[in-house]
Amino acid sequence: MNIDFAALIPFAIITTFSPGPNNIIAATMGINHGYRKTFPFLMGIWVGFVLILTFCALLSNTLLHVVPQFERVLSIIGAMYILWLAYHTFRATYDVDKEQKKPLHFVNGFILQMLNPKVIIYGLTLYGTFLVDLPKTAIAFVGASIAFATLSFSSTTTWTCFGSAIARFMQQPKIARTINMVLAILLILIAVDMTGIVNIF
Repeated sequence: MNIDFAALIPFAIITTFSPGPNNIIAATMGINHGYRKTFPFLMGIWVGFVLILTFCALLSNTLLHVVPQFERVLSIIGAMYILWLAYHTFRATYDVDKEQKKPLHFVNGFILQMLNPKVIIYGLTLYGTFLVDLPKTAIAFVGASIAFATLSFSSTTTWTCFGSAIARFMQQPKIARTINMVLAILLILIAVDMTGIVNIF
């Protein structure tokens, strides 16, 4: 099994912990309602994430089995997606809503994943590029999906518990610009590495 963990790990951490719908909503929920009332929403995100990633694993495996050359296409699509992430990471803001009235529930977190096309692209990038050499078994696919969904859960939990502090710290322009720039550059290097033009990692 030849998995490029040097590129996979920073990609997964950056995309999971950087501000996005899941993390910002989790931070808002934590600030306004506390972790206990936010937990069902976080579990909805986790279950939805596991299902979407497992679907992406099966889809990418089918595509690569039917058309082996599609691996190159997935690599290019994945690299473009990561460049898009780099751009939005560079411009990321850390504002959270401190006036949300009603807590969201399990179903809300679950539906949020079902309606987010970026999650599907993320999953196809994972399984079609970084995890292309993963054993083609249900246990491997589901196990990997649970692992990455759990990483996502740790991220939303962090944002739920410390979202206010994170937002306050990152609202300092110089700090935010520096961190966003470093994360964006790392994503660009990962995208370049994925294309095979230059082996960076």
